[in-house]
Order: sequence, then C-alpha cells, then structure tokens
Amino acid sequence: MKVVAIGGGTGLSSLLRGLKNLVPEKIEDLSAIVTVADNGGSSGRLREEMNIPAPGDIRNCIVALAEDEDILSKVMQYRFTEGEGLKGHSFGNLFLTVLTKITGDFLEAVEITSNILKIKGTIIPSTAEMVNLKAEFSDGKVIEGETEITEYGKQLKAKIVKIWLEPEDIKAPEEAVDKIMNADFVILGPGSLFTSIIPNLLVKDIREALLKTDATIIYIVNVMTQYGETDGFTASDHVKALHEIVGEKFIDGVILNTQLPPDDVLKRYLKEHAEPVVADAGNLSRMGIIVCSGELLDEGTYARHNPEKLTETLMSFFQKNQNLKKA
Repeated sequence: MKVVAIGGGTGLSSLLRGLKNLVPEKIEDLSAIVTVADNGGSSGRLREEMNIPAPGDIRNCIVALAEDEDILSKVMQYRFTEGEGLKGHSFGNLFLTVLTKITGDFLEAVEITSNILKIKGTIIPSTAEMVNLKAEFSDGKVIEGETEITEYGKQLKAKIVKIWLEPEDIKAPEEAVDKIMNADFVILGPGSLFTSIIPNLLVKDIREALLKTDATIIYIVNVMTQYGETDGFTASDHVKALHEIVGEKFIDGVILNTQLPPDDVLKRYLKEHAEPVVADAGNLSRMGIIVCSGELLDEGTYARHNPEKLTETLMSFFQKNQNLKKA
C-alpha cells in the first residue's frame, strides 16, 4: 500500500510512530504532508527572525519516522533551557534553519535531515512558502497566527466562522500532490482541526488533489474537543467542517474512539473546558461515511490515541476497504 498522512502537531507524529512499523512489509510508501503555519514557541521565533517556514512540526515528524529513535533523534529533540537567544529553541529547529540558509531551499533542508536520520518514509511540507493563518470569529474579529487564533477562542468563547491563509495563492510542492494522487489511502488527523489539519487543506493544490485522487480518504477524529476551536463539536461536526473547507464531501471513512479517559484525567480536561468528542456514528453513517470504532486511548495522564491501537484499527480498515475507490 501507498499511504499519505496529512496534519501537524503531536497527533501526526504519534500516528507516524505507529505506521512506520508497517514499513516496508505492509506499507511500501509512507508519506506525511505537514503544516508549516505554526507561529508559536521556537518555530514562531525562527519564522519571524529567519524568514523560513515553521520547522517544528516537520522536526517532530522526522524524528517519529526515524528508523531508530536513538541518540541522534534525542539530539534533534533537545530543547535549550538556558542561554541568551538559545533558551526555548529546539536543536532540530535550529538544524533545519541552518540547512535552509546553506542550501537556500527549505524542501532540500527537510530531505537532508530525513536522510541523516534514515527515516522510514517521506516528509513534505504542505508549502515551502511563508504563510500566515487567519481566522474570522463569530464576533467579527479577525485574528492572525495559529497560537493567537486558539488563545482568542479561549478568551472570548467565540467560534471560528472563516479561516484562510495569506497569501491565498501559495503552491504545494509537486511531490505532495503526486503522493496524494498515487496513494491508496490518505489519512487526516488526529490533531487540532483548525490549526493542524485545515491549514494543509487551505493550500489549493492539496485541496484539489484530495478531490481528484482515487485514494480512500480516512479522518481520525480527535479524542477530546479543543477549547477555543471545537467546543461542543461532535465527530460529524468535525467532518462537516472539513467538507466545508474543501467545498464538497471527500472523506470516505472515519476512525472513532469509543473509550472514556480515566476519571482523574477526564476531570482535569473538563477543568480546561475540553470534553470527549461525541461519537455520533449514526450521523456519520447517514452522511455516507464508513465508520470504524474502538477503544483507542493510550495510558497515562493525557487523553490521546495509542499509536499501536490506532495502527491496528487502521490496518483493519485498510484490509476491509482496500478496493474502495471513488467512482
């Protein structure tokens, strides 16, 4: 199989960490298309000061796909805790920045870093151009920046009514489009709906490729709602938002978690105004979407997907729907 995963943040890197175990026996070609709209933390500082696309999510995905997550991977993830100008920066972000400046090409910097870590797949930014994420809220306010959008939603409890990239006419790398067009399966998520997944779909080339490809497209619904972004969203609400961005129905299947977090974890999330996403499988089925569900939570203090359980569920979906193609 040829599989493409699209997204950003910790959700995508966690997914890749599970999928890489299927390479090359069951997945012959694994690719990740990653957002570069992040403007927070180390990535945001480097974006602003060095005029390069945000490297943070790219770095996390490269490490996730590393053949052996050994000392070199740990070096790439090392974050400076002291030092004037260095504090807060990840070494991997600085490494990608230096390579971009030396080669003059962000895509080449990503490829070189991927080769150094001997990753089991391909990492492609959704665009190599500088972009800013903008959103209009239900109170009419327009906010710029991924971090600022999330924070504004939390403070004002306003909903996002429109989201876009500036400039709007940016191009996706040709390789990203080719990977989508030649894939058997395309996976969206898990991850922040408006700030990790949708920014990729706002790139016209990627959006059009998703509508044209014969690949089966799967969306992995988040475990919890996200305060300031998806308050009160059910699983079908997430899907409707994606269809609205692309302009028509394009998702074929959905992976749903049906397991509640432990009580102490749930209470902590509720205090942060996040709650389990309602798995409204009936509404999804009525939308013509294949639903695959299971208990997919990881153990620990966070309500997140377990990479191994998620991979097993995806493999089951792949096997049952391997001949499912768009008409």
